Amino acid sequence: MAGTRSLRARGHRASSQVSEDFPGSTVHEDNMRLPKRWVAHSVCARACVYRRVLALVVVLGLLCLGIVSLPMMEKTETSKPLDWHVSDAHKKLPDSDSVPLPEKTSDKCQRCVVMGNGGIVRGLELGPLIDRFETIIRLNSGPLGEFSVDVGNRTSIRMSYPEGTPLHWMDSDPHTLFVTVVYKSVDISWISAMVNKLSVPLWDWLFFWQKVPDQIPVKRHRFRLLNPQIIRETAMDLLKYPPPRLHLWGRDQNVPTMGVSALNLASLLCDEVSLAGFGYNLSQQGAPLHYYDHLPMTAMLKQTSHNVDRETELLQELVREGAITDLTGGIHCSFCSS
Repeated sequence: MAGTRSLRARGHRASSQVSEDFPGSTVHEDNMRLPKRWVAHSVCARACVYRRVLALVVVLGLLCLGIVSLPMMEKTETSKPLDWHVSDAHKKLPDSDSVPLPEKTSDKCQRCVVMGNGGIVRGLELGPLIDRFETIIRLNSGPLGEFSVDVGNRTSIRMSYPEGTPLHWMDSDPHTLFVTVVYKSVDISWISAMVNKLSVPLWDWLFFWQKVPDQIPVKRHRFRLLNPQIIRETAMDLLKYPPPRLHLWGRDQNVPTMGVSALNLASLLCDEVSLAGFGYNLSQQGAPLHYYDHLPMTAMLKQTSHNVDRETELLQELVREGAITDLTGGIHCSFCSS
């Protein structure tokens, strides 16, 4: 608990108008008597408009193609099941008795678990243990249902950005809070539509890199918006990333994963914090990245925003100092083959 306190202390509008107006007009015979330079100017102006319209159509077409192709690419990568075996030694980790939890009373220590989506949780049957925590924070689209034996049935908080939100809602807990994490202006527009049960503007759909839900079956008073300060603290105070810079091409690996951001949030909400389903062991390239699909661990190498090595160092330090508890053993991963 003391370690957790130390963690806490570280603490377009789019314009559809061109710059010049080109009102329609009726052709008169008098136009034939205009000087040739004005006729040429009119032809060039029309050609310029046509080129602009053609360029806009091409750009929109490429955007639509990219949006449509993302789910297809993901499906291709997940089509082949991975061979995954959980050793008996690791399946016994941790013993439920090794993490004694108090009854849910307001005058006792509040313990929470951040439930990661790592494939390491597959087959460990930790569901009953996870459900005993007072606060259970789940990330993005991590499903329950058929996976509940490994990840539990209860959800206190589902924390997600729009593209990571489940398309098919599986949280049956009526007390679930949906916490939206926003990074861009259309994220605000999207969550506003979800809260008010409205349609997402057609133009906004072009700026999501993956399909997002058109509705979330959560009551209005159970929506929340994550304070951007949580992300800032995670990136700059915990991970020691430099301030964001403007790039003409490419980007820095300075966006915290949802898991580490949720860890920072948990340290503010609870007295003790545990993690499950965390750990990227890139040496096990054939291991599943997530517990709910068949993406291999190597898929993490394709991301361009997260610094996995830096996050691993931070988590290992927090576990070593006793600030957090790693229920699934994937952060130090002593059982992993090198």
